[in-house]
Amino acid sequence: MERPFEVDPVEYPFADHWLSYADGHVHYVDEGSGPAVLLLHGNPTWSYIYRDVIKELRGQCRLLAIDLPGFGMSKAPSGYGFTPREHADVVSDFAARLGLENLVLVVQDWGGPIGMSYAVGHKENIRGLVIMNTWAWPASVPQRLFSLVMGGWPVGYWLQTRRNYFARVMLPDGIQHKERITPALRKAYTDPFPTPLSRTPTWVFPRQIRRAGPWLADIESRLPLLSGIPAEIVWGLKDVPGFPVSEMERWQRYLKNTRSEKLDDAGHSVQEDRPEQVAAAILRILEGTGELKTT
Repeated sequence: MERPFEVDPVEYPFADHWLSYADGHVHYVDEGSGPAVLLLHGNPTWSYIYRDVIKELRGQCRLLAIDLPGFGMSKAPSGYGFTPREHADVVSDFAARLGLENLVLVVQDWGGPIGMSYAVGHKENIRGLVIMNTWAWPASVPQRLFSLVMGGWPVGYWLQTRRNYFARVMLPDGIQHKERITPALRKAYTDPFPTPLSRTPTWVFPRQIRRAGPWLADIESRLPLLSGIPAEIVWGLKDVPGFPVSEMERWQRYLKNTRSEKLDDAGHSVQEDRPEQVAAAILRILEGTGELKTT
């Protein structure tokens, strides 16, 4: 299958893998061997956001990073609504069809509730968790206000579908290490959304902050099932607007077997600002569970 757009082969030197999903397909990266690590992105990103984590760890474990339908190089099937519940079904289908077991689950942004939806339903299949700037419960008041603006009509719809605002402006502006904001990076995040219609998924996500409340509440009600699973929290403190430290502390109340790290030089996209810290957190989970592959 051909790529729908090109990406810098130095930054993203990975083989393409494709998995059919109804009349669409899921694109994913599958690098290395050994214990499986599943990397889930949010809005408006794709597997590219994990490129430096994958390059650092592919000699020690198996890293799988999928592009959710409508993002990156994946193609959504007919009738797909781009809701987090649908994305969670894709993740569950992906893990089952690839026979993934004993996973380290790595999540950020919308990858959090999508990944936790899988985790609370497959606790026996989760080795550990790495959590960055995300949530898995009904939205706070500031988040709901953000949803009203960015996921509303007509302002939010216009910003996302006509201006490609998240990919073109908000994401790069949120990266704290400005030397990383290269033309290649900007291209990698805007090229997946060449037309107003293709940008619809980036508008649905903020809209779902309010509309997915019951689904999020159900996930939260089951988070205590994960309390004993080893977890690493890696939190960017310069996440504005986004997820304050109080959201990190909420994770700590649910996950008792947790090590937390606050990064004062990272924003919302921790994978861009401090990929080495994300990689280190994954290694600590693998070392702690006795499954690190030595080279």
